[in-house]
Amino acid sequence: MKEYKEHTPDTVNEPDLSGTYTAADYLQWKMEEFAELIRGKIFKMSPAPTINHQRIAKKFLMNLEVFFTNTPCELFFAPVDVYLVKPGQHYKKTKNIVEPDLCVVCDESKLKDFGCVGAPDLVVEILSPSTQGRDQKDKFELYEEYGVREYWIVSPENRSVILNVLEDGKYKIYRPRIESETLQSVIFPDLKVELKEVFKDVKS
Repeated sequence: MKEYKEHTPDTVNEPDLSGTYTAADYLQWKMEEFAELIRGKIFKMSPAPTINHQRIAKKFLMNLEVFFTNTPCELFFAPVDVYLVKPGQHYKKTKNIVEPDLCVVCDESKLKDFGCVGAPDLVVEILSPSTQGRDQKDKFELYEEYGVREYWIVSPENRSVILNVLEDGKYKIYRPRIESETLQSVIFPDLKVELKEVFKDVKS
């Protein structure tokens, strides 16, 4: 269950899923499950991740943790609230709060006790049947708009990763890197991930 310091007597236990909300509303909810806020709309998180999802997430976590240890950047994994804000916008006014599978934040000033306020530098999302539309369209557009510098979309089904790199405010989409290849970050050129290791325990 989410726990926040900013509950009020008017806290809503189960918000109306057809409504439109901001972070100020989100911080008041007492929900038994995690949710994302995308352009003001509530999207409850899918059921517990599959075993394949967990295996892939663990491999990426291990690779990224080793790479970013002893650097100014910090790695986080779900659930962590990321408040996407425009310059000068107070975080409570945003209508976009996401829970990336993995994210890397290099600007320490964005890190608050309750989450990250501002765009991470790198986001990794692992597709699942219930979230792939959101990850490939809605969150793709949000991450592009709010300045996530690099966005990896991981497909367990295709055993591949699509690399999206922000250039002049738009994502340059690289061809999918497949299981037999090495995934190399553009914004962190020394970061390389052997995808055969990532996908080797994934079952069809």
